[in-house]
Amino acid sequence: MTLEQLRIFVAVAEREHVTRAARDLHLTQSATSAAVAALEARHAAKLFNRIGRRIELTPTGRLFLNEARAVLARAAVAETVLADLGGLKRGSLALAASQTVGNYWLPPLMHRFRATYPGISLNLTIGNTETVAAMVRDGVADFGFVEAAVEEAALSLTPVAQDELVLVTSSVLAPAKRRSLRPVDLKALRWVSREKGSGTRAIFEAAMAGLGIALAEIDIVLELPSNEAVRAAVLDGAGAALLSQLVVAVPLKAGSLVALNFAVPQRQFFLLRHKERYESEAAREFHRLIGTRQPDKHRLRGRRR
Repeated sequence: MTLEQLRIFVAVAEREHVTRAARDLHLTQSATSAAVAALEARHAAKLFNRIGRRIELTPTGRLFLNEARAVLARAAVAETVLADLGGLKRGSLALAASQTVGNYWLPPLMHRFRATYPGISLNLTIGNTETVAAMVRDGVADFGFVEAAVEEAALSLTPVAQDELVLVTSSVLAPAKRRSLRPVDLKALRWVSREKGSGTRAIFEAAMAGLGIALAEIDIVLELPSNEAVRAAVLDGAGAALLSQLVVAVPLKAGSLVALNFAVPQRQFFLLRHKERYESEAAREFHRLIGTRQPDKHRLRGRRR
């Protein structure tokens, strides 16, 4: 049994199709079929049922799939350790980040890292906080960066920056007098919100709860899956929204958005990593880069109100 045979078996099992697996692995169909047949013959075990033109795992195949994935995962860790010995001349780092962090705060740090270690590829996936935490927990990402605290026993949580949130509306809807908003004023607003599971949404709900306002008392006219979509809706006059200063800095400066007089606590950006997984040399260097960032450049500031 070889790692290549295991790799081919897993690809066929996940796709339930020999031709698609062969194409994705850049192998011929005959070579792919031969590798699976060799596994079955060597161990006298039926791994797939062939039903017409499609295939499906047998009960034995389903059990073996878990073990095969585990072996390949261990092999990947071994390759990572060997790559470290190359002095960071090659390798990769998988990052996941929630939207504000991934779209605004993280890219400059990624650029600095690549400038120092051009042989290390960086792959970034952007999702909401729940998605990012799941990717780190499942080993899909080496590091995660989120905008809200995550309660996950397997993950360590380290603050890495601060972000200022701003309550904004379009200049057309902004009141003439910028007095401090009261709970009754907030209830009277129409709101555009991020989706449940996002860090920004969690801060919004906590801010309302802190004022004794239930979500049922708030008129959320739109619930959208990205900061940019929320910003666009607010610019068009859909209502008010709570967004990062990073997201609204340009339209605030241009005057197309107006910051309302409502005090919102600063939030922190957090780094997530799995407590028990091996941290590669590339990951350690990226971690060091974040720890030695320039405070005046990467601390997130907005206008005080």
